[in-house]
Amino acid sequence: MRNQLQHFIVRWFTNSVGMYFAIKWFATNSPEITLSLAVTAGLVFSLVNSIVKPFVKLLSLPFILLTMGLFVLVVNGLMVALTFYLIPSIQIGFWGSIFAGLFMSFVNYLANLLIMPYNRPHGNR
Repeated sequence: MRNQLQHFIVRWFTNSVGMYFAIKWFATNSPEITLSLAVTAGLVFSLVNSIVKPFVKLLSLPFILLTMGLFVLVVNGLMVALTFYLIPSIQIGFWGSIFAGLFMSFVNYLANLLIMPYNRPHGNR
């Protein structure tokens, strides 16, 4: 349980940093980006990725298979768009959400690199 909480906090931190840049680069209304806005967006995005994304990927599995995985970019964009929808001060367009989703996928990849060394069994270190 403690490891899961630590992993969530690492993801929340990396998603907050990523959301800061995603809002700065891809938001259409360019709000003033404060620390609380970035942390809130990171938390909302972490929760959306943990709770909503698995169901959306399951429901869109035929499209993912049909497009040989490219539809995952649309799913990632939808998760970013949902995050920005839940935070009313931020607006984003379709292509902005696709590019922000691609960027946040890279950010989550980096988060996985930070977390993965701690997932190994203790005997293999």
